[in-house]
Amino acid sequence: MYVYAPHVRQGELYPTMPTSQSVGNLTTLAPNLTDMKNLIFIAVVLATWSCTPASKAPEVEQMEVKPIEADYISPAAFAELDLPFSQLVKYGDVLYLSGQIGTLPGAGQLIEGGIVPETQQTMKNIKAVLEANNSSMDQVIKCTCMLVDMSEWPAMNQEYVKFFPNQKPARSAFGATGLALGARVEIACVAYAK
Repeated sequence: MYVYAPHVRQGELYPTMPTSQSVGNLTTLAPNLTDMKNLIFIAVVLATWSCTPASKAPEVEQMEVKPIEADYISPAAFAELDLPFSQLVKYGDVLYLSGQIGTLPGAGQLIEGGIVPETQQTMKNIKAVLEANNSSMDQVIKCTCMLVDMSEWPAMNQEYVKFFPNQKPARSAFGATGLALGARVEIACVAYAK
């Protein structure tokens, strides 16, 4: 049996070495063993490919890919407020919550007392929306906090962290010149459904 060795002059062939010969002898006869291995591999692939009739080629199962549809969710109580946004949008297993402020459930009015009670109520509102949509505070992956007065950031943080005892989601916080209903804080979240 003979193999082609690209480092040899055109038309010359080297006999293959028995497998019992040492690696040193192989290197002497075929200094570019990598090229030989590549050529043998290509030859085997081409031989296998050319021997397989097209009608007997393995079938590839076709899988239909359906686009993910977004669900715009506004429960009846929220829809009655006639706001220009959904309470949340579910895209696959990801929930995008609209910003929440410290409004009392069912009243649509802001809780009194400033940043501490507003932060507590805002976080309770977020928790309620998540739980109503098969999620929880442990499933929150990102929050965006807007504050009217950045000097209230430490007080907001003291209440905020109480709602994330296990792990803290990623977060951004920035100052705003005004929020709906005169709120001191608004928090929007991204979470995933269980």
